[in-house]
Amino acid sequence: MTTGIGRRAFAEFLGTGLLVAVVIGSGVMAVRVSQDAGIQLLANSAATAAALPVIIIVAGPVSGAHLNPVVSLVDWLLGRRDRTGLTGREVVAYLPSQVAGGVAGTVLANLMFALPPVTASTHQRSAPSLWLGEVVATAGLVALIVALARQGRARLAPPLVGAYIGAAYWFTSSTSFANPAVTIARGFSDTFAGIAPASIPAFLAAQLLGAVLGAVIAVVLYPAPGPAAAPDARQGDQDHDVVVPHPS
Repeated sequence: MTTGIGRRAFAEFLGTGLLVAVVIGSGVMAVRVSQDAGIQLLANSAATAAALPVIIIVAGPVSGAHLNPVVSLVDWLLGRRDRTGLTGREVVAYLPSQVAGGVAGTVLANLMFALPPVTASTHQRSAPSLWLGEVVATAGLVALIVALARQGRARLAPPLVGAYIGAAYWFTSSTSFANPAVTIARGFSDTFAGIAPASIPAFLAAQLLGAVLGAVIAVVLYPAPGPAAAPDARQGDQDHDVVVPHPS
């Protein structure tokens, strides 16, 4: 069954929006039910880790459920040689859809909790240690996704990506944004999960660097896709597997 680019872009819009709504909404709820910062982070991370596999499974067969501009860019870059990744036209459709979906998810979360639809965050996140945390978080995410694709195990992505993000909330200093679209969207909510607009550019730079490092690590570990990975490669406009920067 073929899937038009408009439908795939909508899947990325919807999936990213739902992801951001979960991140922000669970953060608001966590603050309302507890004043303990540890419990707040635990609630936020658990909700995100639980919801992410569900969102990936819903959007994955349509668009691949990238839900993340750096994942789409890595997919395109690694697939250029043998045309197994996203095309340039798809990247142009995916990236703005992901960002717009993220902002829409922020508005939805704000409205669900009777907050103004859009409010610039005042949560400053600006320190070298946080930027390093974003490099590590994004590198690990991209390395995981590319490794799964090259192993031919892309169908394990939903639970493993959810587990990684849930853990990275705790082992990285930045609480693992690891996603430019989500980062930009979180700037529009002055809540627990927000990030001040002035802090966003450095986070985006760290995420791009992390994506490059993650892709390099995965390619060094898996220079070529294994025999089992071949069925996951794209052929024309067929339906996508879930969260797979397709092997080059």
